[in-house]
Amino acid sequence: MTPIPNQRHLFDIPDDVAYLNTATMGPLPKAALEAGTRGLARKLQPWTIPDTDFFADTERLRPLLAQLIGADADGIAFTASVSYGLAAAARNLPLESGQEILILEDQFPSNVYAWRAQAEATGATLRTIGTQGNERLSDALLAAIGPQTGLVACAHVRWTDGALIDLAAVGKRCREVGAALVLDLTQSCGALRFDVSEVQPDFAAVAAYKWLLGPYATGFLYVAPQHRSGAPLEQGWINRAGASDFARLIDYTDAFEPGAQRFDMGERSNFALLPAMEAAVRQVLDWGIANIEETLGARNAALADRLGAIGLSCLPEGARGPHYLAAHLPVGTPANLTARLKSENIHVSRRGDRLRITQHLFTTDDDIERFVRRLPAFLVD
Repeated sequence: MTPIPNQRHLFDIPDDVAYLNTATMGPLPKAALEAGTRGLARKLQPWTIPDTDFFADTERLRPLLAQLIGADADGIAFTASVSYGLAAAARNLPLESGQEILILEDQFPSNVYAWRAQAEATGATLRTIGTQGNERLSDALLAAIGPQTGLVACAHVRWTDGALIDLAAVGKRCREVGAALVLDLTQSCGALRFDVSEVQPDFAAVAAYKWLLGPYATGFLYVAPQHRSGAPLEQGWINRAGASDFARLIDYTDAFEPGAQRFDMGERSNFALLPAMEAAVRQVLDWGIANIEETLGARNAALADRLGAIGLSCLPEGARGPHYLAAHLPVGTPANLTARLKSENIHVSRRGDRLRITQHLFTTDDDIERFVRRLPAFLVD
């Protein structure tokens, strides 16, 4: 493991701002803003944009996105949101009446609504998996997968508390019973190691504006080989065979470009967002996801100890994503806790009865000191 020194200089975060809220929205690196600005400027004079620019950004970015998750570039499709990717997955994963769709208690809404609709359309049953006592969420999910399971939809870490799911074990169990596996990796991709060859999901959706530090409305979908001839959500032109020859676009064809490109969203050639996303992803890859995970894991372990000293407990190491902390709040915590912290330029988020604290490589020791020092006073009226 190579500990990463503080990277604040790469971001536009003033010294008096303690931004501990990456799980809500990661800040753009300066380099991403510069790349996006240059890209957007192309449209000031659209006559200068060559036809090849409609394809160049995606051709550079697709293999980088694959590298994030240990995938092949042919398995990557461009999306604007997780909900778009999940809709594509639902369209291509048939279910039968009586089968179960397993989701996690307190799962992110986008990864619930898609499966509610799918259950209603197919006659499948939506089953929510929670925990009892000191049971780990991952163990509860594994125990629930059985012969009636048609599909498991979950994240790598739960967004409310950082509960970690053993996706390798879940993927193995899904294959044993013949169930599909659909993942939302938004709260882990870029900060937690993941390899599709180990987990073997059917689909995995990622929004890039959190741990990948990219712009809003950018993301991607991984599609397993057995689904790459499936039905896309849109009947676009740019993902069709021969689309790069603009003079022959009226030679209509049913043939798509190879791999998962058929699942690309319409107008994927975003001249501003894609260069910004590329710059952010290149920065994450340059740091190294394993190095990010280990660095944030060490910092969060130290912070969890300090929170414990003031009476706030987090899920233990091994039960949560190492990049994630969510402290259980005592009964009677003021409803305006996060607003009071924000008034002092300390930015965190509250999810239910937990205070979610998600630092990154731009977080300084001074940020943590100020947060820990001021928090106790704000836990009481």
